[in-house]
Formats: sequence, C-alpha cells, structure tokens
Amino acid sequence: MARSAASIKDVAREAGVSIGTVSNVLNRPDIVSPERRDRVLAAIRSLGYVRNDAARQLKLGRSSTVGTIVLDMGNPFYSQLVGGVEAAAEASSLAVISGSSGNREQRERLYLSLFEEQRVRGILLASTGAAEELIEQIRERGTPVVLVERERASTGGSSVSVDDFAGGEIAVRHLAELGRRRIGVIAARQDLRQVAERLRGARAAAESAGASLEVIEAEALTVLAGRAAGEAVVARSRTERPDALFCVNDLLAVGALQAFAFRHQVAVPEEIALVGYDDIAFARSTVVPLTSVSQPADLMGRTALALLEEEIADPSAPRRHVAFRPTLVERESTLGQS
Repeated sequence: MARSAASIKDVAREAGVSIGTVSNVLNRPDIVSPERRDRVLAAIRSLGYVRNDAARQLKLGRSSTVGTIVLDMGNPFYSQLVGGVEAAAEASSLAVISGSSGNREQRERLYLSLFEEQRVRGILLASTGAAEELIEQIRERGTPVVLVERERASTGGSSVSVDDFAGGEIAVRHLAELGRRRIGVIAARQDLRQVAERLRGARAAAESAGASLEVIEAEALTVLAGRAAGEAVVARSRTERPDALFCVNDLLAVGALQAFAFRHQVAVPEEIALVGYDDIAFARSTVVPLTSVSQPADLMGRTALALLEEEIADPSAPRRHVAFRPTLVERESTLGQS
C-alpha cells in the first residue's frame, strides 16, 4: 500500500521543532540556527516530504510559473520563441509551462482556462485570434496576458510582434529583383493573421514590380503539405510553372524543396527560386540552403516575458506594443552557388 504524503506537521514532529521553524527553513533558512536547520532537513529527507507549492502560491497571491501557449510546437520557430521565454524566466527564477494549440481555437481556450485555474503568474499567448473575449475576461479576473505575434493588443494588454506585411513584401521584392516574374506563394491557414499579412505584403510587392502572383493553397503549415504543393507545381508543364516561390513558413519551403530536389530534380534556383519564412535553424542545412525571412524568435520570447513582468510590477502602467522588423537572409535557394 502506498504511503500517504508527509505533511509539514510530520516534519516538525520528526525534527522536534515548531511548524513555524520548518516554514522558516523552507522559506528563510538564513534566520534559523544551523543545528535546527540540519534537524529539519534530515527530517525532510527521512520522511520524503515535498512542499505543496501550489498551496503556498495561492496563499502568497503570486505564482512563480508562467504559462506559454503557441500555435504549433512542431514548428521550430515556436520552439525558439519558447526557448527565449525560458532563458529569461530562468534569470528571474521563474518556471515556464508550455502548451501548443495546434492552430485550434478549442485547444487554445482549454489552455487559457487551465492556466488561469492554476493561477499562473501570467500568460504569453500566440493566438488563433478567435478567443479575444475569453482573454479579456481572464485579464479582468487578474491574470495578465501578453499577446505574441499580434500587431496590437485589442484586449487591452501588452503585445509583441513582427511586421509580417513587411516580411511578405521583402520576400517577393527579392524575387522580383532577381528577374522572376511568375511568382507563386504556397500558403495555408489564411485565416491566421500572420499568414494573411504575409500574403498581403507579397501581393503589394508583386504589383509594384509588375510581376504576376499566384496563391498555391496547401493543406497545412507543415513539411508534408509543402511537399504535396511542390509536387503539384512539378506536375505542370515547364511553361506553366512559376519561376519563383515564396512559402509563408520554412516548413512549407522545406517540403517544396524536397519535392523539387529529391523526387523530381527541378533545379533550385535555376528553374524555380525559393524563399521561406522564419529562418529556422534547419534552413541553412537543407539540400539547397534556404533563403528565408528571419524573425527574432528568441528575442520575441524574452521581450514578451519582460512586458509581462512590467505589467505585474505596475498594473496601472500603460500597456506597450513592441514591433520588430523582419530581415532577409539570402542563401543558395535564390542566389545559386557563390
């Protein structure tokens, strides 16, 4: 039969001290004499006592845990973003728990409610954009929410984003400057703000350059969906194919590159130049290194946590929005061998 968990009273009894002394050893050990501190620590080890930190945080009214919700943890961009949050949190002695919504509103709502119930210190949210009413309710009940990848905080909180319109514009302008005039955009989930803005920027750049632009719809924002879209492009005659492709994330671009290089031997960039978005770490080590629009994922995560801490420190202070501008990292998928 499993032994019941030891309580703080059990530790005090075992060590022959008061409950207050045990509490001081756990929270302010410097004020306890070495002899008593050693007795309490020995009792903790003997009994296998584990502090109920959730109850402690509830009593104090502030947690040392931050909740982070991203759209797709399978996308290395979000892994890098969470890594930035975790690095900044470690420096502040905070813990991070993360969840992936899978681009689904229902799961996003589930994580938001769960994190609020756990009384986390605050929530960092890369949102599907469909739960704004719930976000506002959570904020009104006292849990701050900082939005990530949002241009403005319509819910009244702080936010951090990248100018995705500029990112799409940068990608297509680069292709047009290389002389490409039949430009395709592989995209999925156009209902997501990030994707819609990248498409809008791409269209603006194509129009300005006098290039044609075709949107090629993929089933998802994944490598496999990019490969399927790439195979559909290859199935066309050479005269009907685009001479350049902009993919709204690097996973789609990697899939398209696989379809071209591994299965059908379409020359990149000689026949089709290729640009991705996010500049994930893998982009530089693909079979043809990938030109990509770079977002500062790590810095975005660190900034989001800093905004959260600002809001906690002064709830009455004006909320801030921090916007980063993307940059183009040029590699062989558009420039060929140097």
